[in-house]
Amino acid sequence: MEMKMGRKKIEITVEKTDTGFSAYANDLSVFSTGKDISELYVHLVEAINLLLEEDGEGVISLSDLKLNLDLKQFFQYYKVLNARFLARRIGMNPTLLSQYVRGVKRPSPKQTEKIIQGIQGIGRELSDLRFI
Repeated sequence: MEMKMGRKKIEITVEKTDTGFSAYANDLSVFSTGKDISELYVHLVEAINLLLEEDGEGVISLSDLKLNLDLKQFFQYYKVLNARFLARRIGMNPTLLSQYVRGVKRPSPKQTEKIIQGIQGIGRELSDLRFI
């Protein structure tokens, strides 16, 4: 059974822990952990599918999840991404992005979207690279 078409993504709140990551589904009674984001995804899909199967609903896949992770935790996990480079890339003041990354300030929804689009753009470029 597949997730019904038109059903919205399941929102997941992710938090960094001393041993990895923990997460919970905002609208479901599901909680899981993982040593990294990849393992967390696998555990979440398993936990949510167990709950949905008990309720007689369709199963989900990774694409049905929307992870919400604050910027500070994102940059702690993806240390390879340089905030100063990203700020220049998206036309944002590097000091302001640094304040978001350190958790001193919280970005507005518009700023958050700008940051996400910049990160996703870098990800697309990296996935298209071929080394010779």
